[in-house]
Amino acid sequence: MQYFNNIVETIGRTPLVKINKITKDVPGLFLAKVEYFNPGNSIKDRIGIKMVEDAERDGRLKPGGTIIECTSGNTGMGLALASVIKGYKCIFTTTDKQSKQKLDILRSLGAEVIVCPTNVEPEDPRSYYSIAKRLAKEIPNSVHMNQYDNLSNRAAHYETTGPEIWEQTEGKVTHYVTTIGTGGTVMGVAMYLKEKNPNVKVYGIDVYGSLLKKFHDTGELDDKEVYPYVTEGIGEDFIPQNYDMKYIDHIEQVTDKDGAIMARKLAREEGLFCGYSAGTVMQGLMQLKDKFKKDDVVVIILHDHGSRYLAKIYNDDWMRERGFLVDEIITAKTIIERKQIRELVFADPKETVVSAFRKMKDLHITQLPVMDGANNNGSITEHQILQLLMDNPYHRDEEVGKVMGKPFPFVAITSTAADISKHISKENTAVLVKANSGSINIITEFDLIEAMA
Repeated sequence: MQYFNNIVETIGRTPLVKINKITKDVPGLFLAKVEYFNPGNSIKDRIGIKMVEDAERDGRLKPGGTIIECTSGNTGMGLALASVIKGYKCIFTTTDKQSKQKLDILRSLGAEVIVCPTNVEPEDPRSYYSIAKRLAKEIPNSVHMNQYDNLSNRAAHYETTGPEIWEQTEGKVTHYVTTIGTGGTVMGVAMYLKEKNPNVKVYGIDVYGSLLKKFHDTGELDDKEVYPYVTEGIGEDFIPQNYDMKYIDHIEQVTDKDGAIMARKLAREEGLFCGYSAGTVMQGLMQLKDKFKKDDVVVIILHDHGSRYLAKIYNDDWMRERGFLVDEIITAKTIIERKQIRELVFADPKETVVSAFRKMKDLHITQLPVMDGANNNGSITEHQILQLLMDNPYHRDEEVGKVMGKPFPFVAITSTAADISKHISKENTAVLVKANSGSINIITEFDLIEAMA
C-alpha cells in the first residue's frame, strides 16, 4: 500500500510545467514551478513545517503551545496545517488588504485571525508586525515565528525547493525568477543554485511601493519608495534578515495593474490558475525578455492558487474599480482569434447535399458557405437541408449549387460585434471576413455569442 502518514508529508516535490503561449516569442525554455500542488495550495507550506520543527528542536515551541505569526495568508496556512497535525494553537495577524478567502481558510483550520490596518509603519503599535510581537510577549507558552527574520524560512528552500529545481532540470537551469517579499523563497533557492553553479542568474520581481529594489541597487533604505499597493504577499517596507542581496543579480518592478492582468492571462492561455504574485512574476519575466537566449532554461516560481483571489483579481468588478480592466471592444478580428476552427470549411457547388451535411455533422457546425475558388456563390444550412429532404428525399443527391441559398455577406475585419449582429438573422446565420493575409473566415451566430458571453 502507498500512503502518507499525514498531510504535511505531501509537501514539496511540485512539478515543473512548461509555459507555452505567453513566452512563444521569447527565446529559451520557460518552466513554472507550480507550488499550488502543495496541500495548502502555496509554497509557504514548505516554510510552515520547517519553522515549526526547528522551533521544536531548539525548545522554543513546547507541547500545547501557541504559534503566533504575521502573515498575508499563505504562511499562516502552512503553519496551520503543521499545527493541526502536531496539536498547537495558532493566532495570526494580517492586513486588511488580504482577500477574504485567505482569512476564511485560516479560520476553517481553527486559527484565530486578527486583521490590522495596511497603511501604517511597521513600528506602529497597530501594524500586524507589532501586534504579533506584543501577543507573543503576553501569551504564555507562545512563540512568534517571524518568517521575516527567521532563517528557517530560507533554509526550507535551500533544503527542498532549490534541490528539486536542480534535479528536475538535470542541472541545466540558467535563470531563476521569483517575486520577493520575506526573502525566504528567493534567497534559499538562490543560495543553493549558485552553490551548484555560480553562473545561474537570479532575478527578483518586486512591486512598485516596495523599497527592496532601491535597497538592492543602491544600499539605501529610502522611505520615499514606500507607498500603498494592492498586490498581495510580496514587496516590503523594511529589509527582513533573510536577505543577502549579493545573491540577487537584478530586481525588476511591476505595477499592480500589470500583475493582475497577467495572472488572468496565465489562467486563460496556460491553464495555470494562480494567485496575484504569479501574475507579477510572469509580467516581470516578460519585461526582462531581452535578457534570455535560445538555450536558456528559466525556472519561474508560481507561489499559490487562484481560488484565494476570486473576489479580487478574478472579479471583473474589483478589477474595473481600480482601472485594471477596460471593457474590450469585440471585433471580427478578436472573434476569429478565439475560434477553435479558424480554417474556412465550405461546400463546393458541385458536391451533393448529403456530402455537405456530412461536413457539418463531422465538425459540429450548422452552416457552410458555398465557394467556387475565391467566389462566394451562396450558402447552405441544416435548416435548408431539412426543408429540402422533407420536400423530396431525392434532394440528398442534388448538387449544392442548384439548391443553395443567398451567400453570406462579407464584413470588415474591424467590424464590431454590434455591427456583425446587424447582419445575423433567422434567414442569415453567418458572415464572412477577409483577413489582412487574404484568408477568408466565417463568423456564425454561435461564435458571436461565445465571444460576448
